Amino acid sequence: MLNLIHHPASGERTHPPLVIAHGLYGSGRNWGVIARRLADTRDVWAVDMRNHGESPRTESHSYPDLAADLAEVARHVGAPVDLLGHSMGGKAAMQLALTQPDLIRRLIVADIAPVAYSHDQTRHIDAMRALDLTGLTTRGEADRRLSAHIDDPSLRAFFLQSLDLKAEGGPRWRLNFDTLAREMPKIVGWPGTQGQFDRPALFLTGADSHYVKPEYRDTIRALFPAARFAKIPGTGHWLHAEKPREFEETARVFLNA
Repeated sequence: MLNLIHHPASGERTHPPLVIAHGLYGSGRNWGVIARRLADTRDVWAVDMRNHGESPRTESHSYPDLAADLAEVARHVGAPVDLLGHSMGGKAAMQLALTQPDLIRRLIVADIAPVAYSHDQTRHIDAMRALDLTGLTTRGEADRRLSAHIDDPSLRAFFLQSLDLKAEGGPRWRLNFDTLAREMPKIVGWPGTQGQFDRPALFLTGADSHYVKPEYRDTIRALFPAARFAKIPGTGHWLHAEKPREFEETARVFLNA
């Protein structure tokens, strides 16, 4: 079972549980604020995907395996669930929706399409591995050291959320770099899964992102006939981090419709 972060409903439970699946190099902790705010009329469960956070380390990181992990979570918390996945988590969510649609009531896919991409994310693994962990005790010092390898402060802040400074034996990354690097072609790819998810699906993208191009819409509609499309202005691929309130409100309107 994946590691789960439970945000119990703060009021009367009038909607199904919501499961949130993060993207590559992320964790369930990244979604804390949005998860808590969406937990007004439902239980929200943010997961650590395999090879991330406190979830199991495995040799495989294929989308059929990631979808099987989410299926186990859905059954555990009470299917059918609403499912929200960003980037890698969005592909895992789509894989589950196409292969076991009865487990999902409504689907939100954040800034990703069911296609193979050509970009390679292993450079970020190289940068995180290059961070000198010797004597590291503060997040500020970790950021300073990581700046030698990554210029973007927002990317550094995101990656450093997966650095455990208080781990027994010294600082450690909560990421299985070996498997993620080896399986990168599968992570940026798409297994070509067929099928259809006929229930409501929202493809929510950043207006400045290039991950979901207009030419992908026919492919999306063939697999998700009830797909709707929405964009959040002024955001890129990390739309939920750049404008969390707008993201949360858009998700709430769709999920509660």
